[in-house]
Amino acid sequence: MAQAKHGDTVKVHYTGKLVDGMVFDTSNNREPLQFIIGEGQLIPAFEYALVGMNPGESKTVNIQAEDAYGLRHNEMVGVIGRDQFPPELEVKVGQQFQTSDEEGMTIIATVTNVSESEVTLDANHPLAGKDLTFDIQLVEVV
Repeated sequence: MAQAKHGDTVKVHYTGKLVDGMVFDTSNNREPLQFIIGEGQLIPAFEYALVGMNPGESKTVNIQAEDAYGLRHNEMVGVIGRDQFPPELEVKVGQQFQTSDEEGMTIIATVTNVSESEVTLDANHPLAGKDLTFDIQLVEVV
């Protein structure tokens, strides 16, 4: 039975939880997640937790916020005038909008507050600043 190593294509089942136990994502009831260890498709600490595991093995890994989606940055939260949106657009908390920064990088911002005159947008990743726990099962080394 081959142990998973850097560069291997693997299939895993996982459940991601916050410190309070709330599940934010899971592959249960779906096909296993397939990726190549070390290609940076997922959180590096998640990928490298699989190194040395055998198919069928499970483990729980705790990942600190700075090693997951990073810390929250207050400068990524901004308030803009409601008049910056088309008048017919109903802006709601939780909506996401795509924009670009000065270098042309795509930014996705989530509406966190709406008033008659202002809209608050947060461009932090929704899991930024949160420590994460993943229950991981290595299903297969492809």
